Amino acid sequence: MNTLFPIFVKIENLQTLVVGGGYVGLEKVTALLSNAPHAPVTLVSPEIRQEIVDLAGQHPNLQLIYAFYSPNHLDNNDLVIVATNNKAVNRQIQVDCKTRRILVNVADTPDLCDFYLSSVVKKGDLKIAISTNGKSPTFAKRFREVLEEILPDSLQETLDNLQAIRNRLKGDFQHKMERLNEITKVMKS
Repeated sequence: MNTLFPIFVKIENLQTLVVGGGYVGLEKVTALLSNAPHAPVTLVSPEIRQEIVDLAGQHPNLQLIYAFYSPNHLDNNDLVIVATNNKAVNRQIQVDCKTRRILVNVADTPDLCDFYLSSVVKKGDLKIAISTNGKSPTFAKRFREVLEEILPDSLQETLDNLQAIRNRLKGDFQHKMERLNEITKVMKS
């Protein structure tokens, strides 16, 4: 049974550390910055792919540190994403994060993760996160592609219209919810 509790985090208000400068590190940094281009992210690795260096040139909030991981790299971070190919280092970072009560994701090691990075469908302000409880990121990616294809690009206009209606509604919270539920019932048809 999937007991994950889905949330959307305001990542631009949190300091995120990515450990690992290879392909997986690139994938994680790209995911973070594509969802929140101004998110403060630090990446630590003795070697860093050129694509990550190029991203840092486009995103001033992406700081690169050419070094091996050290526990002091965890200072002042809220989230940590581990993307190294060294299982012993990955495990040590997870232990260090637990000690400091920092949420951690260790790529490709669900047992060491406090959270999973979902596959995300984006259509304007609409975001749909897809999780397979760590079982098959490939399935989540393919399902994301299906949803992106079938969801119309005009959804942003619908969201803007619903926000305008919501802003004009008078009454208490319950009245507004009932009215919005009535308006959006057509989506079930």
